[in-house]
Amino acid sequence: MYAILDIESTGGKYNEEGIMEIAVHKFDGHKVVDTFISLVNPEREIQPFVSKLTGINNKMLRTAPKFHEVAKRIIEITEDAVLVAHNAQFDYRILRTEFRRLGYEFQRKTLCTVDLSQKLLPEAESHSLGKLVRSLGIPMSDRHRANGDAVATLKLFKLLLNKDTDKSILKEVVREEEHGELSPTQLDIVSALPSETGVYYMHDKEGEIIFLGKTKDIKKRVNQHFTNVGSLGRRLQKETKKVSLDRTGSELVAILKEYEELQRLKPRHNSVARKKLFSHAINFSRNGTPHIIPEVVKSKFQKGQSLGFNGFPSAHNFLRKISGEFELCPNSLGVELPCDREEGPCTENCIDIKDSERYNQKIADVLDKYSLRGKNVALLDRGRETGEQSFILIKDGRLQGYGYAELNHQINNIHILENLITPLKGDDNTTYIIESYLRKKSRIKILELTPTL
Repeated sequence: MYAILDIESTGGKYNEEGIMEIAVHKFDGHKVVDTFISLVNPEREIQPFVSKLTGINNKMLRTAPKFHEVAKRIIEITEDAVLVAHNAQFDYRILRTEFRRLGYEFQRKTLCTVDLSQKLLPEAESHSLGKLVRSLGIPMSDRHRANGDAVATLKLFKLLLNKDTDKSILKEVVREEEHGELSPTQLDIVSALPSETGVYYMHDKEGEIIFLGKTKDIKKRVNQHFTNVGSLGRRLQKETKKVSLDRTGSELVAILKEYEELQRLKPRHNSVARKKLFSHAINFSRNGTPHIIPEVVKSKFQKGQSLGFNGFPSAHNFLRKISGEFELCPNSLGVELPCDREEGPCTENCIDIKDSERYNQKIADVLDKYSLRGKNVALLDRGRETGEQSFILIKDGRLQGYGYAELNHQINNIHILENLITPLKGDDNTTYIIESYLRKKSRIKILELTPTL
């Protein structure tokens, strides 16, 4: 649990400042579960430059509650949570100073989004909150007001959690929460999970990820692990002390995240495939003929255009499908289907093959629809919440990464898309995953991007 915090102070000498506005958003890693926003009467004058910067003046604060009147609420909303702030050292110091004046020792774990962004977004020109969120296309209002800055920090923190592919933030928080104690019951773990699409992570008492998986229903899938009587189920039931998750909204993003994280994290109870995910490919080449010949081969992509398939029957069925969809003679594709052309039975002198230019154009249309090779596109799908879209970025036919965008200008701005992505390594397997998914699912929107990407 996190408490995203921003404080506006009166300014003044070190440790003599007072809080004049505070905003706290309690965030469970996926959604905000509680919010507290308030002006605070600091019982001292506001420095003129602070008033000019924030728009808050002494008159506005005369009827605001004093700190001792909101202190209990602050303790409640930050209890059992890690404080997250942009320049957390400053906000935490000011908050502790106010509590000390009341004779109370306020202590919380902290995370600083300045430090995290310097680590996870090293190429950013600036790590100040305003310039950083602007470069990422994160909308921001009420700059230098507590809630405006807290909301921007929350959105930035969500992005940083996605960028933290090693899960170092999460593992550290889990380790701090557990302190070697017994975990909640499995029933409590499952009941706290959402029935949503994403990737789930099962942690041991040290916070290490021991198993991960993707699913369209996280709650249902984890419950299956805890009720399974097989050897894997028994090991997970014994060792799992906490389950965390990344909601993805998009099933395809979840599949790609699972593949990449299995290769990199290698959790001890996962079986990590080291070979290609596809057993056959259709290669499209001329082989000395004027027309393109599709050929089903085992296991590998060739330098030319290729499409991967899990088994010969799947490849064969695809050829049957494009035969009807693109009006291609089935025999010219090596598919044994009746060919009832007006010109008579199909032979080696098939009309499709004789008109090689027209035939090759049809094959080009097939590849344009079903192959990623050489393309610069963004694949748009549902996001994690209303008003958000997920996107998968493809450059020169290779996967670059995935991300989330709230506004249309983020989707259409290529530079911002590249800043927003969580990088994923593209290879033949990820190409196969995406192409095979697109062959089965038509709901994903494909947005073509300029070659200068």
